[in-house]
Amino acid sequence: MRRFGVFLISGRFPGQKDSEVLRRTVAAIEAAERAGFDDVWLAEHHFMPYGVCPSAVTLAAHALGRTRRIVIGTAVSVLSVTHPVALAEQWSTLDAVSGGRFRLGVGRGGPWQDLEVFGTGLDRYERGFEEALDLLLRAMRGGEVEARGEHFSFRPVPMVPEPDRRERPPVLVAGSPRLAAERGLPMLLGLDRDDEEKAALVAEHGSPDGHVSTVLCQVGEDAGDIVRAKLPGWLDIGLAAHVTVDGRARAKRDPWEYTEKLCRIHPVGSPDYCIARLEEGIRRAGVSHVIMMVEATGTTAGTVENIERIGAQVLPYLRASSPAVPGSG
Repeated sequence: MRRFGVFLISGRFPGQKDSEVLRRTVAAIEAAERAGFDDVWLAEHHFMPYGVCPSAVTLAAHALGRTRRIVIGTAVSVLSVTHPVALAEQWSTLDAVSGGRFRLGVGRGGPWQDLEVFGTGLDRYERGFEEALDLLLRAMRGGEVEARGEHFSFRPVPMVPEPDRRERPPVLVAGSPRLAAERGLPMLLGLDRDDEEKAALVAEHGSPDGHVSTVLCQVGEDAGDIVRAKLPGWLDIGLAAHVTVDGRARAKRDPWEYTEKLCRIHPVGSPDYCIARLEEGIRRAGVSHVIMMVEATGTTAGTVENIERIGAQVLPYLRASSPAVPGSG
């Protein structure tokens, strides 16, 4: 079955206050439920304007309380700066009180100053993600959990609240396709990858159901002009704000070139163009769960309007067309 969601980075555009950005995110979540989206996914960043939500789980808890139907997920919770058992406890709590409407996406993050601030260190980022992921999955299955590893070591403790679920934990993995495949977990495929790159990852690393493809979607006859006018200013400030923990050099994207790439590979244009482009992406990438970055205007009114346009002018046609791509989730 096809699924369509909204991906919210909570980016601070020039001249905005963080509180304004977070209220925009909440307004977008509520608009997504009204517009008929299946889910909303919330990003997490620390100490930078690229995204001003430092805890996707906290914002997800608020969102679950403001909504009744839509699934809320994290994209992603950063395991390199989080204790996996604490994250499992938070998931189990929200899973219980929301009736199963909360999902976790997890990733390694980057070699950023977060590692120093939160005391987990560079070694945890470079070598500890596999151990942290396995511990998270064990904890999410309930019962007693213990650790005797390099990065985590503690006596058996009971998982409280005890999870209701006993099937495969509802976890997406970003940035580590090999681990996702080995653990039978779906991948979160990033905004920077085109259809061919996503298809290659799915083909190379096996095909557990449930992969999620991230796209930029801006609907309107002037959509390209809006994206080109607004997105580079945010990217210019946001991408430059990453600070490595050890002073290592890092690759830097040109915000204007990156904006052009996003416009080229994603559904940015008229409703008919966006429908056709999304259909093509589902077919070529082989992934029928698509989440859409909708904040390119940087304003609450513009974001909500874009969500409403997608809900009214794009989603009905996608849902009425061919069924889910074979082998995708």
